[in-house]
Amino acid sequence: MRRDIPRAPLSWAVGVSTSEGMKRFIPFLKSTPKVAVVRLSGVIGSGARAGISDEALGPVIERAFRKGKPTAVALVINSPGGSPVQSSLVAARIRRLADEKSLPVHAFVEDVAASGGYWLACAADDIWADAGSILGSIGVISAGFGAHELLARQGVERRVYTAGRSKSMLDPFRPENPEDVTRLKGLLGDLHQVFIDWVRGRRGAKIGDADLYTGEVWLGAKAAELGLIDGIGQLEPKLKEIYGPKLRFIRHGRKRGFWPRLGVQLAEDAVLALEERAHWARFGL
Repeated sequence: MRRDIPRAPLSWAVGVSTSEGMKRFIPFLKSTPKVAVVRLSGVIGSGARAGISDEALGPVIERAFRKGKPTAVALVINSPGGSPVQSSLVAARIRRLADEKSLPVHAFVEDVAASGGYWLACAADDIWADAGSILGSIGVISAGFGAHELLARQGVERRVYTAGRSKSMLDPFRPENPEDVTRLKGLLGDLHQVFIDWVRGRRGAKIGDADLYTGEVWLGAKAAELGLIDGIGQLEPKLKEIYGPKLRFIRHGRKRGFWPRLGVQLAEDAVLALEERAHWARFGL
């Protein structure tokens, strides 16, 4: 004899409440707002091993905008800067997806958003920081060393052959050439203008005519006064203030590979760590 066993509603079968299940299938019921959270932390460089790069974080950012129909996207930023090209690529990806999905983007600064870190923050529609956060450093830097005198004292002769007058520009093992310095300063000036145009395009109405493009940094309260950020605020309370107390946070991050999980370090990792330490040290961190 066959007995019909009552079937549970679909929402029970998948392990969610009846009301939440109904919201998925009845369009006029309001669903709980969700914010996708992406952490942008570390020095900005190239390649998959960098703290922040388009290659490393591009897939994470794509998931944040596309998965689960979020109400908004939040960026948690903690970066002293790094590669201007990678800063531009990551920021451009964020803006492209924000426009495509018509989603607001909010940035929250932790310890520092300086140089390229501030470039990333400007990809958001508003920027919030802690009172002790360090922001700004809207400038460009190129650093090197000169070792030609050391080589001469050691009796080492440098031999370089090139085709092209500027092919060996600023060789650290040869005396500094004034023409090379002039050429480098021109490149840095052009790149600085690209940075300035980006900040003005994103924050110009809030910054006004203030000259904030000198490479100087400011703490959170002063940065808010100058228009570099929109105010003092932390991620959870600020976003719940905007979207309501029932707001859910969906955190997205990149997956760690097998060998890093075992703590295996390569020589390249050691070099990257030293370079990263130098970037943070500029801000006393």
